[in-house]
Amino acid sequence: MDISLEYYKIFYYVAKTGSFTAAAEKLSISQPAVSQAVKLLERELDGSFFLRTQKGVRLTPEGEMLYSYIAAGYESILKGEELLRRRLDLENGEIRIGASDMTLKYYLLPYLEEFHDKYPGIKVSVTNAPTPETLEYLYNGKIDFGIVSEPFTAKASVKTKQVKEIRDIFVAGSRFSHLSGKELEYRDLEELPIICLEGLTSTRTYVDQILKNNGVVLKPEFELATSDMIVQFSLRNLGIGSVVNDFAKEYIKNGELFELALKRQLPPRHYCIVTSSKNPVSIAAGKLLDMMEG
Repeated sequence: MDISLEYYKIFYYVAKTGSFTAAAEKLSISQPAVSQAVKLLERELDGSFFLRTQKGVRLTPEGEMLYSYIAAGYESILKGEELLRRRLDLENGEIRIGASDMTLKYYLLPYLEEFHDKYPGIKVSVTNAPTPETLEYLYNGKIDFGIVSEPFTAKASVKTKQVKEIRDIFVAGSRFSHLSGKELEYRDLEELPIICLEGLTSTRTYVDQILKNNGVVLKPEFELATSDMIVQFSLRNLGIGSVVNDFAKEYIKNGELFELALKRQLPPRHYCIVTSSKNPVSIAAGKLLDMMEG
């Protein structure tokens, strides 16, 4: 059976509007053309789909059954068209990004400011989450791309690009001034009141693994949710803070904190852009990526 999809489209609008005339206006065709298309569809399917009423038409039981399937399919097509328009639209499109507090503040934000100045009509949605959750959002197609920090393990479908080098350091306030300028071994950290991130963040995982590889296991005095809080605790001399250097550089510059001098600095790592081959990025997202990667 080879029935024109145009008949189904006309049937959909007649059923949705409850009127042959309204459907004709919606489709910008004549009312007789609508009536003829419905008659041809009824003939091809050997059914009767509409009953005339004083206010227009209503579906028969057979028509209701057919409409339930036609509506699902046609509305799926309309949704696809809308998503495609949004992907191609540099005036009113949308970009969905996943980023942690750290990657947003110290890498992504300046690019968002520049992009917004250039394309003010594009909506940018940022889902704030640590690296593992950002990767899950990417796998599930909930974001166009993510900004994450190493280390992480991603699926084969994920493309990774390193974009900024970062360093993990230990910082302290005036209470620990006797350590300023003194070269320390990793093992010396075990005797100090350490403040670090809680949970399985990429930062905590990285620092713990480097130290463990050197026979050192820290027993933190405080485990906090954010690096900003670690800096605040360090400023109040509650311990030695383990943070990415970006969080502490202003306080180090003005002398409120100092960086512990380790004989071997922790190896650097990177902020990375992650995209998925399973989720083609929109033109708008591609423009932002070009700006960031250029």
